[in-house]
Amino acid sequence: MNRPGPLVLTMGEPASIAPEITAKLWHLVREAGRADWQFLVIGEPELYRQLGLKVALITKPAEALSHFNTALPVMVESLPVTVKPGIMDRATAPATIASISRAVDLVQQGQAAAIITNPINKAQLQGAGFGFPGHTEYLQELSRQHQASTDNHAVMMLTSERLQPPLRVVPITVHLPLRDAVTALTAERIITTATVTAHDLRSRFAIAEPRLAVAGLNPHAGEKGTIGREEIEIMTPAITALQQQGVNISGPFSADSLFHDAARQAYDAVLCPTHDQALIPLKSLDFSGGVNCTLGLDFIRTSPDHGTALDIAGQNRADPTSLFEAVKLAARMVQNGR
Repeated sequence: MNRPGPLVLTMGEPASIAPEITAKLWHLVREAGRADWQFLVIGEPELYRQLGLKVALITKPAEALSHFNTALPVMVESLPVTVKPGIMDRATAPATIASISRAVDLVQQGQAAAIITNPINKAQLQGAGFGFPGHTEYLQELSRQHQASTDNHAVMMLTSERLQPPLRVVPITVHLPLRDAVTALTAERIITTATVTAHDLRSRFAIAEPRLAVAGLNPHAGEKGTIGREEIEIMTPAITALQQQGVNISGPFSADSLFHDAARQAYDAVLCPTHDQALIPLKSLDFSGGVNCTLGLDFIRTSPDHGTALDIAGQNRADPTSLFEAVKLAARMVQNGR
């Protein structure tokens, strides 16, 4: 089976470190000599020329592969203003959003293999009318539009494939205030998240029988109801229902003892009730190499597990490791899916 095309990288916030890590990524991929890691960028060509890169303007993804070794392939998404590193301009927001939607179109049309999204500033986009909390929710909407269905459920998974064993964490509730996250933790949400996670670990990570663990919400997983009853009334019934459906899942376990080396041998991914329960251990154990991976879509999407870092934009200080790991994981998921 032929490869469906190159990977496609979005522009991200143009005033952030995104152009710099994209330029550094191009050098890393060229040095690696891996054709399956080659990519194109949808963005403003001048962002990369200013960083000393030779740019090849392309109109079709297939053209990227013949140019990649000598120039950065760019499908043009023009900016209406000149960008100053570290200083955002709301006039660039429509192009930032268009870069994402065009990337999705290319993958859904079979012209590109997977999407790697550069970091965006959510407040910047929302101030320009972007009606989503972040990438994950927007990508879910685009996926649903393509399939003319509301059945797609995007699930955020953060992973470090560099750790041994790999650490994969899935927040059951994502971009919500903590008090709202507790209310949003329902059996239905747990079941949906676990079902999507198990499915994609099989289909895109080549794990034949995924083992899932669930972290408790309360200290000591509720201590048999003495420190909260969510584990008894919500989480355990959901876990039991999943087990009856054939999902290899266990818990809830005390979150403070789930992430040391020995504990990580017992699962392939851990589901956590809240955002920070999941992200704190991942970022503590591998801050530079973590990857954000969206499950449950009709396309593959990965992203570096960090933000825009406006404070160091334009200073040649940005670390491209997470973006590089995101490219490597996307290519691996493409291969597994084949």
